[in-house]
Amino acid sequence: MVKKVQSQLEFVALMAALMSIAALALDALLPALDIIGNAVGVTNPAHNQLLILLFFLGLGTGPLLFGPISDSLGRKPVVFMGFGLFIFASLICVYANSLEIMITGRVLQGFALSAPRTISIAMIRDKYSGNYMARIMSFVTVVFILVPIIAPALGKWILDFYGWKAIFHVQVVFGILVAVWFWKRQPETLVPRKRTSFRGSVFVSGYKELLNYRQTMLFTIIWGFITGSFLVYLSTSQQIFQEQYALKEAFPYIFAALAITIGTATLLNGTLVLRYGMLRLVTVSMASYVLISLLYIVLFAGKSNPPFGVLLLFFALQFFALGFLFGNLRSIAMEPVGHIAGIGAAITGFIATIMGVAISAYIGKFVIDSVLPMFIGFLVCGLISFMVLAYFFLSKKGVQSPF
Repeated sequence: MVKKVQSQLEFVALMAALMSIAALALDALLPALDIIGNAVGVTNPAHNQLLILLFFLGLGTGPLLFGPISDSLGRKPVVFMGFGLFIFASLICVYANSLEIMITGRVLQGFALSAPRTISIAMIRDKYSGNYMARIMSFVTVVFILVPIIAPALGKWILDFYGWKAIFHVQVVFGILVAVWFWKRQPETLVPRKRTSFRGSVFVSGYKELLNYRQTMLFTIIWGFITGSFLVYLSTSQQIFQEQYALKEAFPYIFAALAITIGTATLLNGTLVLRYGMLRLVTVSMASYVLISLLYIVLFAGKSNPPFGVLLLFFALQFFALGFLFGNLRSIAMEPVGHIAGIGAAITGFIATIMGVAISAYIGKFVIDSVLPMFIGFLVCGLISFMVLAYFFLSKKGVQSPF
């Protein structure tokens, strides 16, 4: 019995580590965006957002290749492919002398890290389903959240003592350590009899099959809108706290504190999901997401930014609601497609991420000297998501009310 618990704990930790590399590559760079921008000749500070947004572009497109390959070759070989490409992409970033080359490296980094990120979700689906999958996803996300908590502070420390290039070096070292751990300790989860042949038609047939699963497609769309609204925060947080509130030195700690609110909600979700179910938690959390952003708009529309403490409170409430959405939305979307978990994770991840990047790029350009456009984005994306959720309950026969 003890051995089983330890095995599950290690599985959770390993899956979280695979996801965490992407978070480290993203969040450790946040304190250095303006310095990196200056180093590669950026003249418009708003262009620094591209180093975040286009990383997500690679993160969203990579699964289209890695997902089907994993359904054919197995999960583990694809993870190692991603690690190898990540090292190469990191070298491009280190030696970049222009914004174009840096963006190329960042897109490739995201593309490469989509392999361990996507495969970790496919491996979880290989082993679990239903509310238990959501429970495991919650615990994985809690461990994963530790990286956004410490990454900006770590990036700031590396930046101050060793320069921005050393941030990429640390990312590579972390990736190699995780790869070795994965190689030594993680068994293959996709048995040979369940593998499919890798052909171009696999993607087409897989996509057509996914379209037949209304639950998968609707919750992927919701996931995309929620991701897009949150990406606005990720891509503009440095600008908001360092420029609008002049809190450059405190930025890593502010970012960490807000990450803790997401982690706390995600941890609670792992316990509550077995009692209340994914759909009920998603419904309540999405309603909260909408109401919190609406309250902010009512209070501060047409006014300057509120005091820092007030903004922090609204962000904390917003992200606490968010902590109940991420894992549950993806688990509900993946539930019907366990037999094609690799390509299912790939296509749903691609759709949600591309939606997220487009939404964030549009909203982000309005977040210049005020935080209000971000909360308008929260509200609009939340309302659309709520309407899609309502359509799901109205159109899906046999689905019980979440209450």
